[in-house]
Amino acid sequence: MQQLRTPHVVVVMGVAGTGKTTIGPLLAARLGVPYAEGDDFHPQANIDKMSAGVPLDDEDRWPWLDAIGAWAHGRAGLGGVVSSSALKRSYRDRLRAAAPGVVFVHLTGDRALIEDRMAHRQGHFMPTALLDSQFAALQPLQPDEAGVAVDVTGSPEEITARAMKALDALPHPAA
Repeated sequence: MQQLRTPHVVVVMGVAGTGKTTIGPLLAARLGVPYAEGDDFHPQANIDKMSAGVPLDDEDRWPWLDAIGAWAHGRAGLGGVVSSSALKRSYRDRLRAAAPGVVFVHLTGDRALIEDRMAHRQGHFMPTALLDSQFAALQPLQPDEAGVAVDVTGSPEEITARAMKALDALPHPAA
């Protein structure tokens, strides 16, 4: 008898402009689980700060990460996909503390490609000026962290297919 696989709760992470909001819903659709937009968990004060071109500090991020972690915890055993920059190890540790089974899909790419994509986005509050601070803060996934790095070159469908293949290679959580 085939063992049922419990779906992962996946955090799609990376610097602004890597396509988290594009890839997240595509990945959720492929996995057959709900998607939550990480930006929707930000308090208005954070959005105002970023809109003004001011990077968030850790104190700004804790309530946001806790809200994402609570959503991920609620999806444990059910599966889900949520976007979150999760740039620092300490942020990912905080998400894992709330939802121990989460896995990360780190969308990675060349800075010039990401800046070009950001410059062509419509209706987003994150200005390209904050990209430098995002890259400065980025701590890539470490070998002891459950997750995969996925390059963002190509179409959204190609990126999603790469993410699915990489996730398939991960050990699945116990049912």
